[in-house]
This record gives sequence, C-alpha cells and structure tokens, in this order.
Amino acid sequence: MDSAHGVSQKTNTFQRLWRYGPLLLWMALISLASTSEFSALNTSRVFRPLILWIFPNLSEEGVAAVHFVTRKLGHFSEYAVLGILSARAFAGSAKDFIQRHWFQIALLLITCYALLDEFHQSFVPGRTASIYDSVIDVVGGLTALLLIRFRHRRRQSLRSRTRVTAEIK
Repeated sequence: MDSAHGVSQKTNTFQRLWRYGPLLLWMALISLASTSEFSALNTSRVFRPLILWIFPNLSEEGVAAVHFVTRKLGHFSEYAVLGILSARAFAGSAKDFIQRHWFQIALLLITCYALLDEFHQSFVPGRTASIYDSVIDVVGGLTALLLIRFRHRRRQSLRSRTRVTAEIK
C-alpha cells in the first residue's frame, strides 16, 4: 500500500511541476527582464543598429519612436505569455476551486505581478517604474485570457451542437 501511495505522490508532484513549472520559469524571466541589463539605454544598443539596418533613412526621432513601441510591445507580449501559462496552470489544476475560477485567479496573478514588477524597477538603477507599463502588462495578460476563454467557450458550444445534432439523428 505504501509503495502505491509513493508512486501516486510522485505522479502528483510531477503533474504539479509540469503544470506550474513553466509559469514560475516565465515569472523568473520577467523578473530578469526588470534588471538594469534590460533598461532602455541597454536595449537601444541592440535595437538602434537593427532599426537603422531595416530603415536606413529613419531620423533619430523615428528610431526612438520605434524603440519605444518595441519596448511597449515587449511588455504586452511578455504578459500575454504569462496569461497563457497561468491559464494553463490554473485551468488544469487538481483543485476544483482553482479550476472553476482559473480566469479570475490568473488575472489577479497578472495584475499583482505587473505592479510588483514595476515596484521592483523603482529600485533598479537605470530603470523607472511606470503605472502605464503595468497597465500595458495587464492588458496583454487580459487579452490572452479573454482569447483563451473565448476559444474554450466556442469549443464547448460546438460540442453541444454536435451532441444535439447526433441525438436528433
């Protein structure tokens, strides 16, 4: 009996790690991106030559604008990925409450992490905290969550219609 329980515990641990590991890893990567290594000054050293290679006649103001938009899209997309990974983790949870409320829990995590990330940046040399960046982060995560929920509901609707059609025949 004990060996079966041990196998079951290992399986549960593996499933939990498989479900939450990518989410935690992504959160660590977001934290890494909040360091001074990824400040606007440092990323401009990479992006400026790339932008000028793609658009050789672009003015300095244009380069700055493209760099700014690229950084904001980075905020949006890194939190969209956080939304996808949190939806995956919480919707697949073994806990019924978490599974039923995956959307709200994921949105709460995204919001708290976005605010915490900007708070952290307020202490990092070369970085500035911005509530606007937190808003962009939350919108990115929320967009991913809404797309996932829409897709899930659409699949359920299609399954229901297929079942009703099969019962009619």
